[in-house]
Amino acid sequence: MELTKLSIQQLISGYKNKNFSALEVTEQYLKNIKEKNKDLGAYIKTTDDIALAKAEERFNDKAIPMAVKDNINVCDVATTCASKIFKSYIPSHNATVIERLNDHCLLLGKTNMDEFAMGSSNETSAFFPVKNPWDQRRVSGGSSGGSAAAVAADLTCFALGSDTGGSIRQPSSFCGVVGLRPTYGLVSRHGLVAVASSMDQIGTITKTVEDSAYVLSKIAGRDKKDPVTTSNKIEDYSAALKGEMQEVRIGLPKQFFTDYTHSEINKKLNKAITTLEQLGAKLVEVNLPHIPYSVSAYTLICAAEAWSNLARIDGLRHGEKTFEEDYLKNSIQSRTEGFGVEVKRRILLGAYILNSSNNNDYYLKAQKVRTLVKKDFQKAFQQCDVILGPTTPSTAFKLEEKHDPLTMYLHDSYTTPVSLAGLPAISLPCGQDSKGMPIGLQLIAPAFSEGILFNVGNNFQQATDYHKRKIE
Repeated sequence: MELTKLSIQQLISGYKNKNFSALEVTEQYLKNIKEKNKDLGAYIKTTDDIALAKAEERFNDKAIPMAVKDNINVCDVATTCASKIFKSYIPSHNATVIERLNDHCLLLGKTNMDEFAMGSSNETSAFFPVKNPWDQRRVSGGSSGGSAAAVAADLTCFALGSDTGGSIRQPSSFCGVVGLRPTYGLVSRHGLVAVASSMDQIGTITKTVEDSAYVLSKIAGRDKKDPVTTSNKIEDYSAALKGEMQEVRIGLPKQFFTDYTHSEINKKLNKAITTLEQLGAKLVEVNLPHIPYSVSAYTLICAAEAWSNLARIDGLRHGEKTFEEDYLKNSIQSRTEGFGVEVKRRILLGAYILNSSNNNDYYLKAQKVRTLVKKDFQKAFQQCDVILGPTTPSTAFKLEEKHDPLTMYLHDSYTTPVSLAGLPAISLPCGQDSKGMPIGLQLIAPAFSEGILFNVGNNFQQATDYHKRKIE
């Protein structure tokens, strides 16, 4: 039996029925990683000894293999953020999400990513790029590309990632897996290395919607170590999975269905919409007029917050030192040698737009656009329960194909609006293009309404087999 192809729920059932042991499952995953990771580059570091030790003592639902993006702290395991400047950083504490999963899961390793989560292709990693398991000539997407590739290639049962502007949803779409960005404030960010604090959110990458609901139920909820986390009662996500589609209103914004999106993606989306309509959903046209300005606003706000957050990484307080006696020289040298090109670009952009003479022209205007985008969604959700559109305008492109930063930023056109508004969204596989590459659809819900995403998503997966298609 290929145990690495089982979902979380199938693993739990198998453990309870004593069909296999946690050690057997773990050994199969580690064997897969050893055979495939050299080519894919999904993991930066594996934790074989930790995983095997836990597997020998775990049973039932206490031994679900997981991978963790390398910007989420695991005590005594290096957190590099795929950057030279952080290559020796070993945290002395667990992120809150790790604490909450420790009793249920075992860690297989830390996954590759774009450096400091800045990128959309996982080519900015200081160590090596991540290749798409469906076609290793193509990118995995980013910045959680290692996590998405690991799930798609059966190198983990599920993975944690982080999503600032689409960093879970975009690689999930490229790799044909399920990627959830929860509502901002639903899941604690304590232990996550910050990029843009007003948009950063830890989320999940799984094989099924059902698995996504399971993991979210374990990590969601109030955390005193993260003041933005909600004190609201957490939904019963398992109950949401069982909901029917009758009377569910699905909003279709014209801004999501344009010539900018590849025709093959639009074709698959229309087929998915027909499926949902046949399941009982009602289709509603909605308008999101300020969506075209989202990428610009997101880029400016993200750069400003990244400039602030990364200021502490100076070779003295955090990061690799160059051992210059003078603090300023040490800081300049450490950051020059330690940060990659994309990180430097965003730091410089952030410094420029926050300059007192530029602040009103850029940062404040970007925040005004953010408010308008939020209001667009609020108005749309008065007419519908969930919004549907493409996750990305194209499928995975070839490695080293895109060199222009603007072209790369525009690849997040459909994910950044959600981040600006702080809403939950999920990417689901809905087919493949003529080259055999996965296509993802994105579902967006009002804040703290993950249940409706799981309801619609699970119904769609029960009616289709896109999520079951395997890499040949």
